[in-house]
Amino acid sequence: MAITRWNPATDITRDLDTMQKRMNRLFNDFFSGREGDGDDLILGSWNPAVDVVEHDDSYVIEAELPGMNKNDIKISVTNDVLTIQGEKKVEKEDKKKNFHRTERSYGSFSRTFSLPGNVKADKVEAEFNNGVLTVKVPKSEEAKPKQIDVKVK
Repeated sequence: MAITRWNPATDITRDLDTMQKRMNRLFNDFFSGREGDGDDLILGSWNPAVDVVEHDDSYVIEAELPGMNKNDIKISVTNDVLTIQGEKKVEKEDKKKNFHRTERSYGSFSRTFSLPGNVKADKVEAEFNNGVLTVKVPKSEEAKPKQIDVKVK
């Protein structure tokens, strides 16, 4: 048996690092809705990726909704809150297929966005094209930037 010098700093650091990795994995698995290595089919645990862009005259929200059609999506505006919700349905199960890995998520989703008070909620437009939902929220006239002419004397 070899005798090695005990270094408390190294042992504690290694133990804390291991504990931190385990805790991170525990919380990541819990909040993502996944268990283990995530190989199982996940129902109801997805949110579409969204981009929000401000233009001079409007706000534009683009959401990636692959595999969905426009009838599966609902958009509403209530009290300066824009809500996009829908459901991505599971494809029919084929008993003949021999799945080795399933990573696509299915289920219901709901995304809400707080709108500033300077928008025209009754003029919201939505377009769905190639799996991308584009929602345009126009700004009111007061919110649009104004051009001021500078006079030189």
